[in-house]
Amino acid sequence: MPESELDTIDRAIVAALQADGRLSNVDLAARIGLSPSPCLRRVKRLEREGYIEAYRAMLQRRRIGLGLTVFVGIKIEGHADARADALQEAIVAMPEIVACHMVSGEADYLIEVVVPDLEHYQRFLLGKLLSLPIIKEVRSNIAIQTLKTAAPLPLDHLAPQR
Repeated sequence: MPESELDTIDRAIVAALQADGRLSNVDLAARIGLSPSPCLRRVKRLEREGYIEAYRAMLQRRRIGLGLTVFVGIKIEGHADARADALQEAIVAMPEIVACHMVSGEADYLIEVVVPDLEHYQRFLLGKLLSLPIIKEVRSNIAIQTLKTAAPLPLDHLAPQR
């Protein structure tokens, strides 16, 4: 469950901003049925309380020359030691890795790697990822087609239950 409840207006604000983060405060206020001043106060509170984490532009990967997405399952040796901390720091520092999740199941981590092509992925894999000493196994899954990416988060669970 969420740490605190969002009311109907808060949910409308975050839904509208997820759909279009460039909405002006005046347009956002009109869309959700508030006047601009209380709307801005609510947005600032949602930012301050950490509901709204950031605003950013979503780029078309292929258009900027990043045509290959690879999902990589990583198994490591040992979990609660300095090497595991170093692995996490290394992963966070690699710009090719756009997402990383510690997971349960066959892998310990699932990372999303974005590179121009297979040759760049090979260089990344051999030159960076496999050079980390704690890594025991890597399984690469190349994305053939992307059907959905960076979708707005579902908010239905925040609505009061009847």
